[in-house]
Amino acid sequence: MTQEEKDYLAQYDITKFERPSIAADMAVFSVMGSRAEEKVRNTENYRKLPEKKLKILLIQRESYPYKGQWALPGGFCQKGEEVSEAARRELFEETHVEDAYLQLAGVFGEEGRDPRGWIISHTFLALIDGEKYRIRGGSDAWDARWFDVGFEMEKSVEERFADEQNQDIIRKKTAYRIRLTNRDREEPIVLQAVVREEKSIRNYQVKTDYVIEEEQGFAFDHAKLVVYALLKLRQQTETDGRIVFDLMPEYFTLTELQNVSEIILGKELLTANFRRKMADYVTETNRMITGAGHRPAKLFMRSMQSVFPE
Repeated sequence: MTQEEKDYLAQYDITKFERPSIAADMAVFSVMGSRAEEKVRNTENYRKLPEKKLKILLIQRESYPYKGQWALPGGFCQKGEEVSEAARRELFEETHVEDAYLQLAGVFGEEGRDPRGWIISHTFLALIDGEKYRIRGGSDAWDARWFDVGFEMEKSVEERFADEQNQDIIRKKTAYRIRLTNRDREEPIVLQAVVREEKSIRNYQVKTDYVIEEEQGFAFDHAKLVVYALLKLRQQTETDGRIVFDLMPEYFTLTELQNVSEIILGKELLTANFRRKMADYVTETNRMITGAGHRPAKLFMRSMQSVFPE
């Protein structure tokens, strides 16, 4: 560093600019059955696989704003802490999971998204085998619970028009309805929202925005964050498939692996195509499982190629 640069930095006043608070929020997904249906791995006397569902972890806020409403687990970055470190710390506080799949999904900093002030959320997609852990509320939460995810596209409209410079613009609006349900209590907890995805294509560049049209029970703008993370999870499951391994136990059948992929995508997959796609990413073991169907099934593990494909 030159002396000229040192002199400049010595006089630089960073307080001239308004600075936001930085938060890390986690959309933590798992695929599992209800507690009543949970099976114990390594036993060989259960007759069929329990019905599993895609679930997301939410916390009930203990303090204002949005006291009593449900939000993604998360919190503010501490001084000197990287955002990804904050995300892992917050995830551990809520789940005691230290080695979860964690990927930055998006950054949200729109004005008015938090009534406390300018807060930028770095939203992470996190995946865990939820049947291995017991979650609990953290320091700012009354409660922490898994919610079943119901998700569907309501409508999609595409418009094409020219702007004042006669440039061609395509605008696609897609509305998604999400319904999150927890049935641990006698009276179910139900959260609902409709989030509109707006894609504008101009001069071959795509700009995407998400707008909450209606919501019930969500804190802040977290309905939008949930939809965004869910779409990201579906996209990666569709195009690659390897992301699904972070939702699986150590040993699994190929049928279980396909079933989890179908639950995320909300559609059935052709078995032959799926197994061909995943063949390089699994390793056959000498273990067998019986009682899960009409005949014994081989157990597999994920291979290192699922982490570092050739």
